Amino acid sequence: MQRKGSNQRLSSSSSSNNTLLRSRISFLMLTMLATIASFYVAGRLWQDAQNRVYIINELDKITGQGRSAISVDDSLKVIACREHQKKLSALQMELAAAKEEGFVPKHYGIDKDKPKKRPLVLIGILTSFGRKNKRDAVRKAWMGTGAALKKMENENGIVARFVIGRSLDLEIDIENRQNNDFIILNDHVETSAQLPKKTMYFFAYASNWEAEFYAKVNDDVYVNVDALGNTLAAHVDKPRVYMGCMKSGEVFSGPNQKWYEPEWWKFGDGKSYFRHASGEIFVISHALAKFVSINR
Repeated sequence: MQRKGSNQRLSSSSSSNNTLLRSRISFLMLTMLATIASFYVAGRLWQDAQNRVYIINELDKITGQGRSAISVDDSLKVIACREHQKKLSALQMELAAAKEEGFVPKHYGIDKDKPKKRPLVLIGILTSFGRKNKRDAVRKAWMGTGAALKKMENENGIVARFVIGRSLDLEIDIENRQNNDFIILNDHVETSAQLPKKTMYFFAYASNWEAEFYAKVNDDVYVNVDALGNTLAAHVDKPRVYMGCMKSGEVFSGPNQKWYEPEWWKFGDGKSYFRHASGEIFVISHALAKFVSINR
C-alpha cells in the first residue's frame, strides 16, 4: 500500500515538472518571436524612412524646391524674370497686332538687289512723274548707276533709291528696268492729294531693309555722301535719332488755299501745326522708322 502511494506522488511530481518546462519553453518561444517581430517592424520602418528621404531628395532636385527660404537676391531675380516675361508677352501681342495691321507688307519680298550687309542709311529720293531729267541729274551728280551704285552700297553702306507711288505709267517701269533704282510704294497712289502721306509710306516700307538710318530727300537735292556717312556713323549707338529741321507753320484750312489740308482740325490748335519734321532732307533711326510702320 505504501509503495503504491509513493508511485502516485512521483507521477504527480513528474507531470507538474513537465508542465512547468513546457510553459517556460512557450514563454521563451513567444519572447523570441516578439523580438524577431520587433526587429522586422523596426527594419521596415527604417527602410520606409530611407525611401521617404530618397523620394524627397529626388523631388527637390526635379522641382528645385529644396530650400524653404530664399535670399533677397534670389527674390529679386524671380521678380525680374516675371517682369521680363510680362514685357515679352506684351511685345508678342503688339507684334501680332502690328502684323494684322500691315506691319509686314504682303507685297514685300526678298529683293535680289538688296545689299547683304546691313546698310548704314537708306536714302529715299522722293520723286514723281515727269521728272526724269531731275533723276538723271541726281544719278550723274552723286548717286551713280550700275557698278558705281553698287560700290557705294557695299563699301560705304549707303543705299539710294528713287521713291514713287504706284501707277500705270509705263515710262517709270522702263526706267526702273534700265537702272533698277526705284522703290515702288504699292500702298501709295502718286497724286498731289496724297503727297503728305508719301514720306510716311516710305519710312514704313523702308524699315524692312533693317538699315541703321533712313533719309528722306527730294529729287532736287544734291547730297554730300561722304559727309552724310561720317555724320551718321557717329550716332549709330543712339537708338532714337532725328536729324533735320523742325517747324510749326500755319494750318491751311481754306479750300481755296494752295496747300489746303482737308483734315486741318486734327492738327495743332487749328491755327498752327504741332512741331514736326520738315525740310528738303531729314533722317530718322531704325527704331523711329519701326514706330512709323506700326502706327501709320
